[in-house]
Amino acid sequence: MVDALGNPLRFELTGGQSHDCVTGYELLQSIDLTGSNVLADRAYDTNAIIDLLHEQQANPVIPSKITRRVQRPCDWWLYKERHAVECFFNKIKHYRRIATRFDKLACTYKAFLSLVSIFVWLA
Repeated sequence: MVDALGNPLRFELTGGQSHDCVTGYELLQSIDLTGSNVLADRAYDTNAIIDLLHEQQANPVIPSKITRRVQRPCDWWLYKERHAVECFFNKIKHYRRIATRFDKLACTYKAFLSLVSIFVWLA
C-alpha cells in the first residue's frame, strides 16, 4: 500500500498461491480511510472490499470485473493515478537484492524490503 506520492505505507508478504484481495481486505481494515480515494485494480473488486470502503466512507476507484452483471461506474481520470504503485515497484527494483530475490527466507526479505522502503521515504 502506498500513498498518493508513491511512498510505502504498509506491505505484507504472501505466498504465490494466495489471492491479493484477501490480504488487501485485511490491510484496508487496519487503517482509517474516511474521506479518501482508494485506487486498486480489478483484482480487488470484491463485494467485501467495496462494502468495507463504503462503511468507512471512502471512495472506491476500482473498475468492475468483466464478469459482474452490474458494472459500477469508475472515475478513469482518477484511476490513472494508480501508477504511483508501479512507480514504487520501479524504485525498489533498483536494489538488486529485491529485484532478484536473493534472500530465501521471508523474514530476511521483509527486513530488506523495510530498509529499502526507508530509503524511498528519505529520497
